[in-house]
Amino acid sequence: MPPDNAATVAVGTDVSFPQDGPSGGSAIFRTGPSTFNLSLIGAYEVLFQVGVSEAGQLILTLNDADLAYTVVGRATGTSQIVGLAIVRTTVINSLLTVRNPAGNSTALTITPLAGGTRPVSAHLVITQIA
Repeated sequence: MPPDNAATVAVGTDVSFPQDGPSGGSAIFRTGPSTFNLSLIGAYEVLFQVGVSEAGQLILTLNDADLAYTVVGRATGTSQIVGLAIVRTTVINSLLTVRNPAGNSTALTITPLAGGTRPVSAHLVITQIA
């Protein structure tokens, strides 16, 4: 993540997940380093984890609108922020992001190393369930 998110994630901006992992099918695909297209109307399970160096929050957005029920965060420490939610789309080609919510007080620094010498990763897993 550090080479991919070298700068902090400013308040109101999205976390980048620029490297692809395994995928199946074509209903879910990226449209940029931080934006993912959910091409079919339905329900999706979304799991994300991002290691950050300060207290903070993350939220899922759908078509640039915050999904308030998906806010996760922590008050102290330097561990991961982890979120798990069901997202339902009502239009085709909905766009999903993980965002440092507007109104928060601080930019988030992606943790470069955690517990060793290798850069740590962040994950975003999107699974269509219905």
